[in-house]
Amino acid sequence: MRTPFRVVDFIVDFLSRQEVRHVFGVGGANIEDLYDALHLAAHGPLGVVAKHEFSAATMADGYHRAAQRMPVVAATSGAGAMNLVPGLAELRASCVPALALIGQPPVSLNGRGSFQETSGLAGSMDAARLFGQIAVSCERVEEPEAILQALPRAFAAASAAPGPAVLLLPKDVQQAVLAPWDSPVRQAAPERPSSAAADRARAVTLLRSAAERQGVAVIAGEGVARADARPELAALAAALGARVAVAPDAKDVFDDRDPRHLGIAGVIGSGRVQSALEQASAVLLAGTRLPQMAGAGLHDHLKGVPVVCLDPRPPFLEPHEDLVRLTGDLREEMRLLTGELLAPGAGLQQRNGAARALVDNLAAQQASAPSAELPHVPDSAALDMTTAARLVGAALPERSTVVSDAGNTGAVTIHHVGVPPGGRFIVAMGMGGMGHSFGAAVGAAFATGRRTCVLAGDGAFFMHGMEVHTAIEHRLPVTFVIFDNRSHGMCRTREQLFYGGDYSYNLFRPARIGDGMAAMFPGLDAVTARSAGELRAALGRAHATRAPALICVETDPAEVPPFRPFQDAIAAGSHRPLNQGVVPG
Repeated sequence: MRTPFRVVDFIVDFLSRQEVRHVFGVGGANIEDLYDALHLAAHGPLGVVAKHEFSAATMADGYHRAAQRMPVVAATSGAGAMNLVPGLAELRASCVPALALIGQPPVSLNGRGSFQETSGLAGSMDAARLFGQIAVSCERVEEPEAILQALPRAFAAASAAPGPAVLLLPKDVQQAVLAPWDSPVRQAAPERPSSAAADRARAVTLLRSAAERQGVAVIAGEGVARADARPELAALAAALGARVAVAPDAKDVFDDRDPRHLGIAGVIGSGRVQSALEQASAVLLAGTRLPQMAGAGLHDHLKGVPVVCLDPRPPFLEPHEDLVRLTGDLREEMRLLTGELLAPGAGLQQRNGAARALVDNLAAQQASAPSAELPHVPDSAALDMTTAARLVGAALPERSTVVSDAGNTGAVTIHHVGVPPGGRFIVAMGMGGMGHSFGAAVGAAFATGRRTCVLAGDGAFFMHGMEVHTAIEHRLPVTFVIFDNRSHGMCRTREQLFYGGDYSYNLFRPARIGDGMAAMFPGLDAVTARSAGELRAALGRAHATRAPALICVETDPAEVPPFRPFQDAIAAGSHRPLNQGVVPG
């Protein structure tokens, strides 16, 4: 142990004992002591400096979603802390655990008008109240010895909720020297008790009855990926003979080559999927609370249908007599249900054995299944968003991660980019913050060490695309694919479909993103692809290396994505004409 041993040294030592490998953040005067401790630690986490605190939080988001590791975020006081707000809000909304360490002015200056003061005294903003509304827990550490309990408590709270836990760390507290203490051991993950046997028996009765009538439909959410429960989901669907729809942020939780795969549920889905869900005799929610993006149009229908919800959180449904919640560990709950359904007359041990055998068999089948064949696209073919997305999906290496931004690009990507075998598909639907994908991809690449592919629009790029620089600095294998339609695409489409159609506040002058990034970052393989052949070649070069790359694809701002409200408006003929609009001045 080095002496003197400061509070920040304790923090870094604790994080190392929890096997935290990276701290994502942006420096500043009131957090620089933490970075000093990271530098001095012989085997401590790597400090990764983002271009913006929002992106530091999205790096943490992608880091956890890609590999289920606990992420840590660091920011200074004032604007640095405020810039974290939308990123932490996404973590809270999407139930992603993270620890956020936020520097504060010294305690000795509280209430004295210090620079960036947020103590809540003398009329100043109260950071504890602000972050207390966003985080699952927030604590201001005002005595050095308090860190010994506050840090383990925050770490545990983030895992248990799950969501972001915030510690506010005044600079003089960070610098204070601690007396010797007993080092805390590694924190064990919180155990979630199994559901009551009576609830599980009632769920089996409802599901078995529905399976014998018009059948069961499953809506699977991102919780299945978090629990690494894909084989268990496949086994349960097989035991029920159920068809499976996936939430927009859960594209990778059920194999789209499986004949039971329905497609995307909710507003990004299709009328066909909606109709199939409405015809089912019962619906099983697995790893989702059925928010509006996943269940739009279904909530009223489900008031009169048996629903079984496998999730520790209550669903966004009105309680009714045929709603059964199973709140235990998701993998175990699915295994137990599968066992009950497979062998109703067998003993519990035999049922679990049969369920596990089916899980193992389905996992082996999925691992060896061939990739789906795409229609041939000639090299000379021009590119629209759909064609480009399909080509990107076809070129993805095995076990790579796809990170999509929200908006028009997200809708196209969710529909048309396949999940690579053994890979992960990430899209943030909690807050839907534009530019989320750039930081999330950096975090995912750090977590897995494997190729990560971003698909984002030019509007998102203009917000947070400079995280490309972070990927370059750390030589991360990230391919940034920018769909350049010269607009905020979702807003532009809404203007054209639902308003006058003869104006746009969301159409931009042309920008040469590919050429500009190539000039800005010498050595970055940055190009503009204008044909299928050029896109294939650029993807091939990118994926043959361990280096980052950027590909700009120019598309038509009038292209309408597969977003159900847009498609329904067009089909009903209730939309305004789709005009190209006028590029401003």
